[in-house]
Amino acid sequence: MAVQQSAGSDPYFPDHGDSRFRVHRYELALDYRPGPNRLAGTARINAIAGRAALAEFQLNLTDFKIGRVRVDGRQPHYTLRGGRLRIRPAKPLRAGAAFTVEVHWSGNPKPVPSPWGGLGWEELEDGALVASQPIGAASWYPCNNRPADKASYLISVTTPSAYSVVAGGRLLTRTTKASTTTWVYEQSAPTSSYLVGLAIGKYQTVLLGDPGPGGVPQHGHIPAHLLPEFSRDFARQPAMMELFQELFGPYPFDEYAVAVTEEELDVPVEAQGLSLFGANHVDGARGSERLVAHELAHQWFGNSVSIADWRHIWLNEGFAKYAEWLWSERSGGRSAHQLAAIAHRLLSTLPQDLRLADPGRKSMFDDRLYERGGLALHAVRCALGDEAFFLMLRSWVRLHRNGVVSTPTFTAHVSRFAGEPLDALFEAWLHRGPLPPLPAPAAAGGAAGSA
Repeated sequence: MAVQQSAGSDPYFPDHGDSRFRVHRYELALDYRPGPNRLAGTARINAIAGRAALAEFQLNLTDFKIGRVRVDGRQPHYTLRGGRLRIRPAKPLRAGAAFTVEVHWSGNPKPVPSPWGGLGWEELEDGALVASQPIGAASWYPCNNRPADKASYLISVTTPSAYSVVAGGRLLTRTTKASTTTWVYEQSAPTSSYLVGLAIGKYQTVLLGDPGPGGVPQHGHIPAHLLPEFSRDFARQPAMMELFQELFGPYPFDEYAVAVTEEELDVPVEAQGLSLFGANHVDGARGSERLVAHELAHQWFGNSVSIADWRHIWLNEGFAKYAEWLWSERSGGRSAHQLAAIAHRLLSTLPQDLRLADPGRKSMFDDRLYERGGLALHAVRCALGDEAFFLMLRSWVRLHRNGVVSTPTFTAHVSRFAGEPLDALFEAWLHRGPLPPLPAPAAAGGAAGSA
Protein backbone atom coordinates (compact mmCIF):
# COMPACT_ATOMS: atom_id res chain seq x y z
CA MET A 1 0.00 0.00 0.00
CA ALA A 2 1.64 3.25 -1.10
CA VAL A 3 1.35 6.22 1.21
CA GLN A 4 2.11 9.55 -0.38
CA GLN A 5 4.55 11.52 1.74
CA SER A 6 2.56 14.20 3.54
CA ALA A 7 3.11 17.90 3.03
CA GLY A 8 4.84 19.58 5.92
CA SER A 9 7.06 16.60 6.68
CA ASP A 10 10.31 17.30 8.50
CA PRO A 11 12.90 18.15 5.84
CA TYR A 12 15.64 16.28 7.72
CA PHE A 13 13.57 13.13 8.36
CA PRO A 14 10.91 12.89 5.64
CA ASP A 15 10.07 9.27 6.54
CA HIS A 16 9.11 10.25 10.10
CA GLY A 17 5.82 11.83 11.05
CA ASP A 18 2.63 12.53 9.15
CA SER A 19 1.34 16.09 9.17
CA ARG A 20 -2.10 15.11 7.83
CA PHE A 21 -3.30 14.45 11.39
CA ARG A 22 -2.30 15.31 14.92
CA VAL A 23 -2.36 13.26 18.10
CA HIS A 24 -4.13 14.54 21.19
CA ARG A 25 -3.24 11.72 23.60
CA TYR A 26 -1.31 8.46 23.83
CA GLU A 27 -2.24 5.78 26.34
CA LEU A 28 0.49 3.14 26.44
CA ALA A 29 0.33 -0.13 28.40
CA LEU A 30 3.67 -1.95 28.33
CA ASP A 31 4.94 -5.22 29.77
CA TYR A 32 8.73 -5.51 29.80
CA ARG A 33 10.94 -8.42 30.83
CA PRO A 34 14.59 -7.30 31.15
CA GLY A 35 16.20 -10.77 30.93
CA PRO A 36 14.99 -11.68 27.45
CA ASN A 37 14.52 -7.99 26.53
CA ARG A 38 10.90 -8.71 25.67
CA LEU A 39 8.36 -5.93 25.22
CA ALA A 40 4.62 -6.29 24.66
CA GLY A 41 2.51 -3.19 24.31
CA THR A 42 -0.88 -1.75 23.61
CA ALA A 43 -1.34 1.82 22.42
CA ARG A 44 -4.57 3.75 22.34
CA ILE A 45 -4.01 6.89 20.30
CA ASN A 46 -6.58 9.69 20.19
CA ALA A 47 -6.05 11.82 17.11
CA ILE A 48 -7.68 14.45 14.90
CA ALA A 49 -7.64 14.46 11.12
CA GLY A 50 -6.37 17.57 9.37
CA ARG A 51 -8.04 19.76 6.78
CA ALA A 52 -8.47 16.96 4.26
CA ALA A 53 -10.19 13.60 4.52
CA LEU A 54 -7.83 10.78 5.51
CA ALA A 55 -8.05 7.76 3.26
CA GLU A 56 -4.77 6.55 4.75
CA PHE A 57 -2.13 7.67 7.23
CA GLN A 58 1.01 6.40 8.89
CA LEU A 59 2.59 5.95 12.30
CA ASN A 60 6.25 5.20 12.92
CA LEU A 61 7.15 1.90 14.56
CA THR A 62 10.12 -0.41 14.12
CA ASP A 63 9.58 -3.95 12.98
CA PHE A 64 7.72 -5.57 15.86
CA LYS A 65 5.13 -8.29 15.47
CA ILE A 66 1.73 -6.65 15.13
CA GLY A 67 -1.08 -8.46 16.90
CA ARG A 68 -3.96 -6.10 16.20
CA VAL A 69 -4.78 -2.71 14.70
CA ARG A 70 -8.14 -0.95 14.96
CA VAL A 71 -9.35 2.46 13.82
CA ASP A 72 -12.47 3.52 15.68
CA GLY A 73 -12.99 -0.12 16.61
CA ARG A 74 -12.88 -1.38 13.01
CA GLN A 75 -10.15 -3.40 11.37
CA PRO A 76 -8.24 -1.40 8.73
CA HIS A 77 -5.84 -2.57 6.09
CA TYR A 78 -2.27 -2.08 7.35
CA THR A 79 1.35 -2.90 6.62
CA LEU A 80 4.47 -2.49 8.76
CA ARG A 81 7.61 -2.11 6.72
CA GLY A 82 10.75 -0.03 7.03
CA GLY A 83 9.68 1.56 10.29
CA ARG A 84 6.34 2.77 8.93
CA LEU A 85 2.97 1.41 10.01
CA ARG A 86 0.76 2.35 7.10
CA ILE A 87 -2.95 2.28 7.85
CA ARG A 88 -5.95 2.52 5.52
CA PRO A 89 -9.20 2.76 7.54
CA ALA A 90 -12.24 0.79 6.44
CA LYS A 91 -13.85 4.17 5.65
CA PRO A 92 -11.96 7.42 5.00
CA LEU A 93 -11.86 9.72 8.00
CA ARG A 94 -13.61 13.05 7.56
CA ALA A 95 -11.56 16.25 7.63
CA GLY A 96 -11.32 17.48 11.20
CA ALA A 97 -12.77 14.26 12.62
CA ALA A 98 -11.57 12.83 15.92
CA PHE A 99 -10.54 9.20 15.68
CA THR A 100 -8.90 6.49 17.79
CA VAL A 101 -6.19 4.07 16.73
CA GLU A 102 -5.45 0.94 18.75
CA VAL A 103 -2.24 -1.02 18.15
CA HIS A 104 -0.97 -4.20 19.85
CA TRP A 105 2.67 -5.12 19.27
CA SER A 106 5.39 -7.32 20.74
CA GLY A 107 9.01 -8.26 20.21
CA ASN A 108 12.56 -7.44 21.21
CA PRO A 109 13.03 -3.67 21.14
CA LYS A 110 16.27 -2.35 19.73
CA PRO A 111 17.56 1.11 18.88
CA VAL A 112 16.82 2.80 15.58
CA PRO A 113 20.07 3.05 13.59
CA SER A 114 21.21 6.58 12.79
CA PRO A 115 24.37 8.54 11.90
CA TRP A 116 24.73 9.19 15.65
CA GLY A 117 24.43 5.56 16.74
CA GLY A 118 21.41 3.68 18.02
CA LEU A 119 18.47 5.83 19.17
CA GLY A 120 15.54 5.00 21.42
CA TRP A 121 15.14 1.80 23.41
CA GLU A 122 18.48 0.49 24.64
CA GLU A 123 18.86 -2.76 26.54
CA LEU A 124 21.29 -2.33 29.45
CA GLU A 125 23.14 -5.02 31.36
CA ASP A 126 20.37 -4.93 33.94
CA GLY A 127 17.42 -2.88 32.74
CA ALA A 128 16.64 -0.54 29.88
CA LEU A 129 16.87 3.11 28.90
CA VAL A 130 15.02 5.22 26.36
CA ALA A 131 16.83 8.20 24.83
CA SER A 132 15.05 9.02 21.58
CA GLN A 133 16.32 12.33 20.19
CA PRO A 134 15.64 12.86 17.37
CA ILE A 135 13.79 9.84 15.85
CA GLY A 136 14.15 6.98 18.36
CA ALA A 137 10.61 6.98 19.76
CA ALA A 138 9.54 4.52 17.07
CA SER A 139 11.86 1.93 18.63
CA TRP A 140 9.29 1.20 21.33
CA TYR A 141 5.83 2.59 20.56
CA PRO A 142 3.79 3.64 17.50
CA CYS A 143 3.87 7.41 17.17
CA ASN A 144 3.50 10.37 14.88
CA ASN A 145 7.22 10.91 15.11
CA ARG A 146 7.76 14.61 14.52
CA PRO A 147 8.58 17.24 17.17
CA ALA A 148 5.68 19.55 16.31
CA ASP A 149 3.03 16.91 17.08
CA LYS A 150 2.74 17.23 20.87
CA ALA A 151 0.33 15.13 22.95
CA SER A 152 -0.39 14.13 26.53
CA TYR A 153 0.64 10.66 27.74
CA LEU A 154 -0.55 8.01 30.15
CA ILE A 155 2.12 5.31 30.44
CA SER A 156 1.71 2.04 32.31
CA VAL A 157 4.76 -0.23 32.60
CA THR A 158 4.72 -3.70 34.18
CA THR A 159 8.09 -5.24 34.99
CA PRO A 160 9.60 -7.62 37.58
CA SER A 161 9.32 -6.10 41.06
CA ALA A 162 13.09 -5.90 41.55
CA TYR A 163 13.14 -3.05 39.04
CA SER A 164 12.03 0.56 39.30
CA VAL A 165 10.44 2.38 36.40
CA VAL A 166 11.10 6.09 35.95
CA ALA A 167 9.21 8.16 33.38
CA GLY A 168 8.67 11.84 32.85
CA GLY A 169 5.52 13.06 34.56
CA ARG A 170 3.63 12.33 37.75
CA LEU A 171 3.60 8.83 39.23
CA LEU A 172 -0.09 8.02 39.70
CA THR A 173 0.08 4.47 41.05
CA ARG A 174 2.51 1.67 41.76
CA THR A 175 0.82 -1.70 42.18
CA THR A 176 2.57 -4.99 43.03
CA LYS A 177 0.95 -8.28 42.09
CA ALA A 178 2.79 -11.57 42.57
CA SER A 179 6.31 -10.99 41.22
CA THR A 180 5.61 -7.94 39.05
CA THR A 181 4.91 -4.28 39.68
CA THR A 182 2.94 -1.92 37.46
CA TRP A 183 3.97 1.75 37.39
CA VAL A 184 1.55 4.31 35.94
CA TYR A 185 2.74 7.79 34.97
CA GLU A 186 0.76 10.76 33.65
CA GLN A 187 2.35 13.51 31.57
CA SER A 188 -0.46 15.99 31.06
CA ALA A 189 1.59 18.67 29.29
CA PRO A 190 1.84 18.37 25.50
CA THR A 191 4.96 16.33 24.73
CA SER A 192 6.90 15.62 21.54
CA SER A 193 7.34 11.91 20.85
CA TYR A 194 11.15 12.03 21.14
CA LEU A 195 10.82 13.55 24.63
CA VAL A 196 9.01 10.58 26.17
CA GLY A 197 11.75 9.18 28.40
CA LEU A 198 11.92 5.94 30.33
CA ALA A 199 14.44 4.24 32.59
CA ILE A 200 14.10 0.74 34.02
CA GLY A 201 16.66 -0.36 36.58
CA LYS A 202 17.48 -0.98 40.22
CA TYR A 203 17.38 2.53 41.59
CA GLN A 204 17.25 4.26 44.92
CA THR A 205 15.06 7.37 44.95
CA VAL A 206 16.04 10.55 46.79
CA LEU A 207 14.49 13.99 47.14
CA LEU A 208 16.70 16.81 45.88
CA GLY A 209 16.14 19.61 48.36
CA ASP A 210 12.88 20.63 50.00
CA PRO A 211 10.58 22.21 47.42
CA GLY A 212 8.50 23.92 50.11
CA PRO A 213 5.08 25.44 49.42
CA GLY A 214 4.68 26.09 45.71
CA GLY A 215 8.11 24.63 44.90
CA VAL A 216 9.02 22.10 42.24
CA PRO A 217 9.43 18.51 43.48
CA GLN A 218 12.80 17.18 42.29
CA HIS A 219 13.82 13.54 42.62
CA GLY A 220 16.91 11.58 41.78
CA HIS A 221 16.87 7.88 40.84
CA ILE A 222 20.31 6.35 41.13
CA PRO A 223 22.07 3.06 41.84
CA ALA A 224 22.60 2.90 45.60
CA HIS A 225 26.40 2.69 45.37
CA LEU A 226 26.53 6.03 43.49
CA LEU A 227 24.45 7.91 46.07
CA PRO A 228 27.39 9.61 47.89
CA GLU A 229 28.81 11.02 44.65
CA PHE A 230 25.38 11.91 43.29
CA SER A 231 24.52 13.83 46.47
CA ARG A 232 27.45 16.16 45.83
CA ASP A 233 27.22 16.38 42.05
CA PHE A 234 23.53 17.34 42.06
CA ALA A 235 23.53 19.33 45.31
CA ARG A 236 23.18 22.64 43.49
CA GLN A 237 20.37 21.59 41.16
CA PRO A 238 17.69 23.14 43.44
CA ALA A 239 19.60 26.45 43.23
CA MET A 240 19.68 26.09 39.43
CA MET A 241 15.93 25.59 39.46
CA GLU A 242 15.47 28.79 41.45
CA LEU A 243 17.76 30.76 39.15
CA PHE A 244 16.21 29.51 35.95
CA GLN A 245 12.73 30.30 37.22
CA GLU A 246 13.95 33.81 37.97
CA LEU A 247 15.50 34.23 34.53
CA PHE A 248 13.16 32.22 32.31
CA GLY A 249 9.86 32.11 34.20
CA PRO A 250 8.06 29.38 36.18
CA TYR A 251 9.15 25.78 35.68
CA PRO A 252 6.74 24.52 32.98
CA PHE A 253 5.87 21.07 34.38
CA ASP A 254 4.62 19.49 37.61
CA GLU A 255 7.94 18.01 38.72
CA TYR A 256 11.46 17.16 37.60
CA ALA A 257 13.42 13.94 37.87
CA VAL A 258 16.92 12.80 36.99
CA ALA A 259 17.92 9.17 36.53
CA VAL A 260 21.48 7.82 36.50
CA THR A 261 22.14 4.49 34.82
CA GLU A 262 24.77 1.96 35.87
CA GLU A 263 26.36 2.33 32.46
CA GLU A 264 28.17 5.16 30.74
CA LEU A 265 26.46 7.49 28.27
CA ASP A 266 28.26 9.68 25.76
CA VAL A 267 26.11 12.63 26.78
CA PRO A 268 23.12 13.11 29.10
CA VAL A 269 19.75 13.18 27.36
CA GLU A 270 16.71 15.33 28.08
CA ALA A 271 13.17 14.04 28.21
CA GLN A 272 10.04 15.90 29.28
CA GLY A 273 10.20 16.33 33.05
CA LEU A 274 13.17 13.93 33.17
CA SER A 275 16.88 13.92 32.34
CA LEU A 276 18.99 10.80 31.92
CA PHE A 277 22.65 10.66 32.95
CA GLY A 278 25.30 7.94 32.77
CA ALA A 279 27.43 6.72 35.65
CA ASN A 280 30.32 8.59 34.04
CA HIS A 281 28.54 11.88 34.78
CA VAL A 282 28.71 11.20 38.53
CA ASP A 283 32.20 11.69 39.97
CA GLY A 284 31.62 13.33 43.36
CA ALA A 285 33.53 16.42 42.21
CA ARG A 286 30.76 18.24 40.30
CA GLY A 287 32.68 17.50 37.12
CA SER A 288 29.50 17.47 35.03
CA GLU A 289 27.67 20.34 36.71
CA ARG A 290 27.40 22.35 33.51
CA LEU A 291 25.54 19.37 32.00
CA VAL A 292 23.18 19.30 34.98
CA ALA A 293 22.34 22.93 34.16
CA HIS A 294 22.11 22.18 30.43
CA GLU A 295 19.58 19.37 30.82
CA LEU A 296 17.48 21.31 33.31
CA ALA A 297 17.33 24.30 30.95
CA HIS A 298 15.92 22.06 28.22
CA GLN A 299 12.71 21.79 30.22
CA TRP A 300 12.01 25.37 29.15
CA PHE A 301 13.87 25.40 25.84
CA GLY A 302 13.07 22.37 23.71
CA ASN A 303 10.51 20.66 25.90
CA SER A 304 7.92 23.31 26.80
CA VAL A 305 8.89 25.57 23.89
CA SER A 306 9.48 23.01 21.13
CA ILE A 307 10.78 23.32 17.60
CA ALA A 308 8.53 23.10 14.56
CA ASP A 309 11.07 20.87 12.80
CA TRP A 310 14.69 19.81 13.21
CA ARG A 311 16.12 22.66 11.14
CA HIS A 312 15.61 24.84 14.21
CA ILE A 313 17.48 22.65 16.71
CA TRP A 314 19.73 25.56 17.69
CA LEU A 315 16.70 26.97 19.55
CA ASN A 316 16.99 23.93 21.84
CA GLU A 317 20.74 23.58 22.13
CA GLY A 318 21.84 27.20 21.92
CA PHE A 319 19.51 28.17 24.76
CA ALA A 320 20.64 25.23 26.90
CA LYS A 321 24.28 26.11 26.24
CA TYR A 322 23.67 29.73 27.20
CA ALA A 323 21.92 28.55 30.38
CA GLU A 324 25.20 26.82 31.31
CA TRP A 325 26.94 30.19 31.01
CA LEU A 326 24.25 31.97 33.01
CA TRP A 327 24.55 29.40 35.80
CA SER A 328 28.31 29.85 35.87
CA GLU A 329 27.89 33.62 35.96
CA ARG A 330 25.47 33.57 38.85
CA SER A 331 27.12 30.80 40.90
CA GLY A 332 30.59 32.26 41.28
CA GLY A 333 32.20 30.95 38.10
CA ARG A 334 33.24 32.64 34.89
CA SER A 335 30.92 35.28 33.46
CA ALA A 336 28.87 34.59 30.36
CA HIS A 337 31.08 37.00 28.42
CA GLN A 338 34.23 35.17 29.48
CA LEU A 339 32.71 31.85 28.42
CA ALA A 340 31.52 33.42 25.17
CA ALA A 341 35.08 34.56 24.47
CA ILE A 342 36.37 31.02 25.06
CA ALA A 343 33.72 29.60 22.71
CA HIS A 344 34.52 32.25 20.11
CA ARG A 345 38.23 31.42 20.17
CA LEU A 346 37.42 27.73 19.75
CA LEU A 347 35.06 28.31 16.83
CA SER A 348 37.56 30.58 15.11
CA THR A 349 39.86 27.56 14.73
CA LEU A 350 37.18 25.30 13.22
CA PRO A 351 35.50 25.17 9.79
CA GLN A 352 33.03 28.01 9.37
CA ASP A 353 30.53 26.45 7.04
CA LEU A 354 27.73 25.84 9.53
CA ARG A 355 24.57 27.92 9.17
CA LEU A 356 22.87 27.95 12.53
CA ALA A 357 19.30 28.42 11.28
CA ASP A 358 19.51 25.38 8.97
CA PRO A 359 22.62 23.32 9.74
CA GLY A 360 21.63 20.26 7.72
CA ARG A 361 20.97 16.82 9.13
CA LYS A 362 24.65 15.86 9.27
CA SER A 363 25.52 18.85 11.46
CA MET A 364 22.47 19.10 13.72
CA PHE A 365 24.42 17.70 16.68
CA ASP A 366 27.76 19.27 15.76
CA ASP A 367 29.50 20.81 18.78
CA ARG A 368 29.80 24.01 16.76
CA LEU A 369 26.02 24.38 16.74
CA TYR A 370 25.88 24.36 20.54
CA GLU A 371 28.69 26.88 20.95
CA ARG A 372 27.56 29.16 18.15
CA GLY A 373 23.99 28.99 19.42
CA GLY A 374 25.15 30.21 22.82
CA LEU A 375 27.18 32.95 21.14
CA ALA A 376 24.21 34.06 19.04
CA LEU A 377 22.16 34.50 22.19
CA HIS A 378 25.03 36.37 23.82
CA ALA A 379 25.10 38.67 20.79
CA VAL A 380 21.37 39.31 21.26
CA ARG A 381 21.97 40.03 24.94
CA CYS A 382 24.75 42.47 24.13
CA ALA A 383 22.53 44.23 21.60
CA LEU A 384 19.49 44.49 23.86
CA GLY A 385 21.14 45.00 27.25
CA ASP A 386 20.33 42.84 30.25
CA GLU A 387 16.98 44.27 31.22
CA ALA A 388 15.42 43.92 27.77
CA PHE A 389 17.16 40.58 27.11
CA PHE A 390 15.78 38.80 30.17
CA LEU A 391 12.39 40.41 29.71
CA MET A 392 12.49 39.03 26.16
CA LEU A 393 13.42 35.53 27.39
CA ARG A 394 10.61 35.37 29.94
CA SER A 395 8.13 36.63 27.37
CA TRP A 396 9.35 34.03 24.84
CA VAL A 397 8.78 31.19 27.28
CA ARG A 398 5.42 32.52 28.42
CA LEU A 399 3.99 33.16 24.95
CA HIS A 400 5.09 29.80 23.50
CA ARG A 401 4.58 27.52 26.48
CA ASN A 402 3.43 24.08 25.23
CA GLY A 403 3.79 25.32 21.65
CA VAL A 404 6.18 25.07 18.72
CA VAL A 405 8.49 27.72 17.32
CA SER A 406 10.95 28.38 14.51
CA THR A 407 13.91 30.66 13.90
CA PRO A 408 11.72 33.30 12.18
CA THR A 409 9.38 33.20 15.19
CA PHE A 410 12.35 33.93 17.45
CA THR A 411 13.85 36.75 15.40
CA ALA A 412 10.46 38.46 15.13
CA HIS A 413 10.03 38.13 18.90
CA VAL A 414 13.46 39.58 19.68
CA SER A 415 12.87 42.49 17.33
CA ARG A 416 9.98 43.67 19.49
CA PHE A 417 12.42 44.28 22.35
CA ALA A 418 15.11 46.00 20.28
CA GLY A 419 15.59 49.74 20.04
CA GLU A 420 16.92 49.43 16.49
CA PRO A 421 16.71 46.82 13.71
CA LEU A 422 18.74 43.63 14.30
CA ASP A 423 18.54 42.27 10.76
CA ALA A 424 22.32 42.42 10.26
CA LEU A 425 22.94 40.61 13.57
CA PHE A 426 20.52 37.81 12.70
CA GLU A 427 21.89 37.48 9.18
CA ALA A 428 25.48 37.19 10.41
CA TRP A 429 24.90 34.83 13.34
CA LEU A 430 22.05 32.66 12.07
CA HIS A 431 22.16 32.54 8.28
CA ARG A 432 25.82 32.84 7.28
CA GLY A 433 28.74 30.52 7.90
CA PRO A 434 31.66 32.85 8.71
CA LEU A 435 32.02 33.59 12.42
CA PRO A 436 31.14 37.22 13.28
CA PRO A 437 33.35 39.15 15.72
CA LEU A 438 32.88 38.51 19.43
CA PRO A 439 30.04 40.79 20.56
CA ALA A 440 30.92 43.50 23.05
CA PRO A 441 28.89 43.57 26.27
CA ALA A 442 26.25 46.26 26.53
CA ALA A 443 27.16 49.16 28.78
CA ALA A 444 24.99 47.74 31.54
CA GLY A 445 26.06 44.15 30.76
CA GLY A 446 27.95 41.72 32.96
CA ALA A 447 25.97 39.79 35.54
CA ALA A 448 22.39 38.88 34.89
CA GLY A 449 21.34 40.55 38.08
CA SER A 450 19.08 43.06 36.39
CA ALA A 451 16.80 40.21 35.32
